[in-house]
Amino acid sequence: MSHQTYELKAEARERVGKGSARAIRRNGKIPAVIYGDNQAPLAITLPYKEVFLKIHAGGFKTTIATIDLDGKKIQVLPKDYQLEPVRDFLMHVDFLRIGKGTVVTVNVPVHFTNEEASPGIKRGGVLNIVRHDVEFTCPATSIPDFIEVDLTGMDIGDSVHISAITLPEGVTPTITDRDFTIATVAAPAGLKSEESGAADTEAEEEAEAEEKEGEGEA
Repeated sequence: MSHQTYELKAEARERVGKGSARAIRRNGKIPAVIYGDNQAPLAITLPYKEVFLKIHAGGFKTTIATIDLDGKKIQVLPKDYQLEPVRDFLMHVDFLRIGKGTVVTVNVPVHFTNEEASPGIKRGGVLNIVRHDVEFTCPATSIPDFIEVDLTGMDIGDSVHISAITLPEGVTPTITDRDFTIATVAAPAGLKSEESGAADTEAEEEAEAEEKEGEGEA
């Protein structure tokens, strides 16, 4: 995990409810809650602009932050946030308190490398990404920025599965009952050769099945 950690100054929130939340937002702040680690939920307010910028900078849900509440430092991991659907206005943030040995479930993005070393892509094949991110369980202090898929040697009709990815220690996919597909190299329409057609069709069918399942999970 190489995301740069950051700190946010918070204030305790005595009142909760819709009326109180609206008043907080009018004052340029955002209501939030810290929960977890077998402690009572803690209602706080945070500066709106700082949190909004952190969300749009990327890696928000995989970066541990420190909440400074009246001098008390609390390590947290953002778990969820709510946006007003029309104006994209930040409404609320939930944080998970990080304690010793905390294990979390996170979605980690997939990065692809060495496309120029893929014979299939060189011949006009198309990289068909089945999963842009993968859900893992891992220690809260060891969340990877991304997982890397090396496309070296991949030809048209080839697939790369999760078993081919080297994962950091303690990082485990939440899907454990099968070796699921991350991506395939498909032939472009109209250019499928006889030798690659059958393999490519099989890869495409597997990719479609993964995509449908992903939609069902969402």
